[in-house]
Amino acid sequence: MKADLEVRLIHDGNKWVAYHQNFEASGQTLAELDENLTKCLQDGQLFPEHSCVTVFMVFDHNCIPVWIRQYAYHYFNRHILLNLKMPISGAQ
Repeated sequence: MKADLEVRLIHDGNKWVAYHQNFEASGQTLAELDENLTKCLQDGQLFPEHSCVTVFMVFDHNCIPVWIRQYAYHYFNRHILLNLKMPISGAQ
């Protein structure tokens, strides 16, 4: 799957964080991260309005201490498809 955007993904012990040269998005859960990433892309207008964007999140193993990396097989890379067509509703 070809990605439109690639970001670096880490977990800082409390939340998931996606880094890109133009923005940073975070969330307590992956679903919250995806929602905040969608907001960043809509606000930053990096892609045309009303489009779908494929994002490749590359997990950065450098955020894991060296001694435990051999046991950290549960960390991963992920492809997601974000729909920029639908506005994200604000807090009500």
